[in-house]
Amino acid sequence: MDENIGYAPENEPNRDERSYNWKTAIGLQDVDGIAVSDYLVSAADANIRGDISLDETERLLVEYYKNKPSGTAGKERTEEADKVSLRIARLLSSKAFRLSPVELMSIHRRLFDGIYDFAGKIRENNITKKEWVLNYDTVYYGDCEDIRELLDYDFDREKSYDYSKPDEKQAVDHIAKFITDLWQIHAFSEGNTRTIAVFTIKYLRTFGYDVTNDTFEKHSLYFRNALVRANYNRYAQGIKATTVYLNRFFGNLLFGEKNKLSNRELHIDFGN
Repeated sequence: MDENIGYAPENEPNRDERSYNWKTAIGLQDVDGIAVSDYLVSAADANIRGDISLDETERLLVEYYKNKPSGTAGKERTEEADKVSLRIARLLSSKAFRLSPVELMSIHRRLFDGIYDFAGKIRENNITKKEWVLNYDTVYYGDCEDIRELLDYDFDREKSYDYSKPDEKQAVDHIAKFITDLWQIHAFSEGNTRTIAVFTIKYLRTFGYDVTNDTFEKHSLYFRNALVRANYNRYAQGIKATTVYLNRFFGNLLFGEKNKLSNRELHIDFGN
């Protein structure tokens, strides 16, 4: 054993990894119904080819929006989609990760710094959101006064789980439940699902899972709606929270399954 071998800089992602990072980053904007600009797509393609670095991509994007007229229709949300996509691609290019509430808050801060005043900060108000899949009812999110305690509880419970005992599918079921509970807390005023998605990908990589497929790219809205259904109970109407839809998503993501991921089938009235 060569005791003189020291630390080395983390390897840059290869072309396939860069392509996955960008496609996932751009696809995730769909959870908030926003889309990136053609300029960002072109810059991302150049980065994937290796013509420009992520730093150069960011510099060009900053310059692009500095020169873009402020009155341009839809500029604000397109700019958000472009910048957050770039930041997701950057976060996914790094293997650095720690299972902790601080990691979750750091991801949110790095994604939304300069976009939201509350980037990286726990929300201070209780919130609701009308969901199409729930006939415009809302999930009950964690109380703002309890968020830090709820995060600590979920992370402590996850850290204590022994992944050596269950089989692979059972382990993934457990991860899905952890992610479901984490999302239900809704720690931030905006940007929760994109933050949770990046956190999930980075966490799954620590288990050695290869998640470089198009599941998040093409089905990010399904991912969000599946999280909604996993946290919605209305027993009086015969509706019970279920992770079956999220498990289908993870089956495609991790095991190459070919489950049909239909947002229409997630609606609480589907089949009635």
